[in-house]
Order: sequence, then C-alpha cells, then structure tokens
Amino acid sequence: MEATKLLMEEHRIIEHLLASMNNAARRLESGEAIRVEFFVDAAEVIKGFADGCHHRKEEGILFPAMEAAGVQRDGGPIGVMLAEHEQGRRLTRAMLEAARQLTQGDKSATAAVIGNARGYVDLLKQHIQKEDNVLFPMADRVLMGAQADEMAEAFERVEQEETGAGVHEKYHEKVESLAREVEAH
Repeated sequence: MEATKLLMEEHRIIEHLLASMNNAARRLESGEAIRVEFFVDAAEVIKGFADGCHHRKEEGILFPAMEAAGVQRDGGPIGVMLAEHEQGRRLTRAMLEAARQLTQGDKSATAAVIGNARGYVDLLKQHIQKEDNVLFPMADRVLMGAQADEMAEAFERVEQEETGAGVHEKYHEKVESLAREVEAH
C-alpha cells in the first residue's frame, strides 16, 4: 500500500538521524569535541518530523483505520506502538532538557544527554523494526482498495495542510546536516 510505503520511507530518514545521534552520544561520552546544540537540534527534528509528521499520520490516520478494520488496540500491536510513541516523547523531552542545561554550562547534564539519546535510539530502532515487519504488513492486509486510497490522500493532506509545504524537505536537509556534522570529525 502506498501509505505504508511512505511511512517506511520516513523510517529510513529517522534511522539516519538515529545513527547520527548514536555517533554524537559516543563522541560526547568519549570527551571528543561535539557541538552540544546538536542534541537540541536533534530533539527539534524528532519533535517536528518523527513526532509531528510521521507519528501524526500513524496516530491520526493509520491506527484508527486499522482499528475500524478490526485490529485490536489494547493488548495488540497498535497499543504497543502508541505506548512506544509516548516513551519516545518522554526520552526526547528529557534529552532536550538535559541538552539545554549542558549548553548553559551544566556539565552534570552530560550523562542525562547521553542516556536519553541512547535510550531514544534503542527504542526507535526496535520500534521501526516492529512497524516495518509486523504492523505495516498487517495494515496492508486489512486496508485495501478505497480505504488504502483514502489513507494515501489523508497522508498527503497532513503533508500539505498540517505540516506545510516544504517542511518535509526542511527536515530531510536538517537530518543530512546533523549527519555531516558528526561524521566530519
């Protein structure tokens, strides 16, 4: 289905960000030079792209359609994905807060930045695997024809109306910039 294909393409962008975050956390932990604002910028990309765009499509469109098609929410894969989205939001908020403290010179926040960044990376790597290999194939089986077409159209509306034209591209560029930053050293 076109809608799940789009979500999987977005996962590849998120995975690129995760690799950069992991590299940045490793560098910070080893005492290498790293722009501390990197973690603030990464949190902003997570909030705007991973959560604001990608999760909005899943939570607002895909999951309700799957539930309407009979896929169980509580105790099922949708409930697990929603709980993991919330866990990711908590880790992102904690990383952002610690990164802001670190940018203000509070070196004691270093461990919290590293721990929350790595926690988010680990969570999302597993989360993406579950969605790509279990949830999205399930969606492709239960949502077909007109439902699939409507979902693709709704995803397009999120892209254009809710997140704004060019916003997706802005986040792609930011992910690439963050990757170059941590790979350059």
